[in-house]
Amino acid sequence: MKFVPCNSECTHEGTHCEGCGRSHEEIAEMKKLVMDCVEFARHQSYENIDDYVDALARSVRKKLLES
Repeated sequence: MKFVPCNSECTHEGTHCEGCGRSHEEIAEMKKLVMDCVEFARHQSYENIDDYVDALARSVRKKLLES
């Protein structure tokens, strides 16, 4: 399956967003993951947010390529 990012044409009816085609369950889980990352950064009081986000993306990419 190919990931499709939000295109800001969100719908909430049915099982899938008509804007991006993702399931509402997938969207909700993604929002939770993002908010968990945001809360972690806030808890750590990171000032260099771009470095944090870049490191997180590199780590996720590395783990996915290893599996």
